[in-house]
Amino acid sequence: MNITGIDKIVYGVEDIETSRRFLDDWGLTAGETADLFTTLDRSEVMICPLDDAELPPAIEPGSTLRRVVWGVEGEADLEALRARIHNLPSFAEDDEGPSCTDPNGLRISFRISRRKDADVKGAPVNVYGHKARVDQRSPVYERAHPVRIGHVVFFTPDVTEVLAFYTDVLGFLVSDSYPGSGYFLRCAEEGGHHDLFLLQTPDGKKGLNHVAFTARDIEEVLGGGIYISGRGWKTQLGPGRHPVSSAYFWYVENPCGGLAEYYTNEDFCTADWQPEEWQRSNQTFAEWAIAGGIDAETRRQSTTDP
Repeated sequence: MNITGIDKIVYGVEDIETSRRFLDDWGLTAGETADLFTTLDRSEVMICPLDDAELPPAIEPGSTLRRVVWGVEGEADLEALRARIHNLPSFAEDDEGPSCTDPNGLRISFRISRRKDADVKGAPVNVYGHKARVDQRSPVYERAHPVRIGHVVFFTPDVTEVLAFYTDVLGFLVSDSYPGSGYFLRCAEEGGHHDLFLLQTPDGKKGLNHVAFTARDIEEVLGGGIYISGRGWKTQLGPGRHPVSSAYFWYVENPCGGLAEYYTNEDFCTADWQPEEWQRSNQTFAEWAIAGGIDAETRRQSTTDP
């Protein structure tokens, strides 16, 4: 069906003005309306009042994601997707295209992708035996401008049921897993390590964990994280590195709901990728991480409580 990734996300938020300020500081560009923002590749982030009657039902109280819109390559792919979900009780046609509700209660829609290739490149990296950057310094970023919406992460009380929906109905592939509790899924055979991560916790929580935004390189992750800290937003964890996906990260508390993540350097998978089963632990979640982030003034670990 050639699902291309996340084209758009829609938040229902308690505080529109604070959410606008955060998305601006995060490095997104204001779109056609005051409540539509875009990444460099034109992935869309929309914020709506929590009680907006046009929003789908929420999967948890308070500010959170209310809809995820997945992109497909063309009309034939959209028709194939429609055929897969049209018999579901929750099926409908909405402004974005064919739509349904996943087993976790989240409304998902599908449309022909509106994203465009962003005309940016990450800085080349010099490693032992391979000099990709010659006579050139690595960049220092004053702030980040995310390239795309990379992935979303949800808590679910029944990961097996939700996993089956995304793999059996939508054709997602498992890249890696915490068996029985966490599954990293990509929407295409060839692409980034995961577009969706589903996690079941012992307390059976349901809700949004975070939305991840792709940065062009590790330097932009650092520059963006330091800038956002200087703007008064609270770092939850980062910078750090995930062993499972190899990605560098920085997580920040997001007034739109859950966390927002800058990340880069994730594994790129093809048909030859071999999924692994990982023991769920602090060490497999983060090889290393700084709690509370880096202070924008001292450029040292923040002394405030994370």
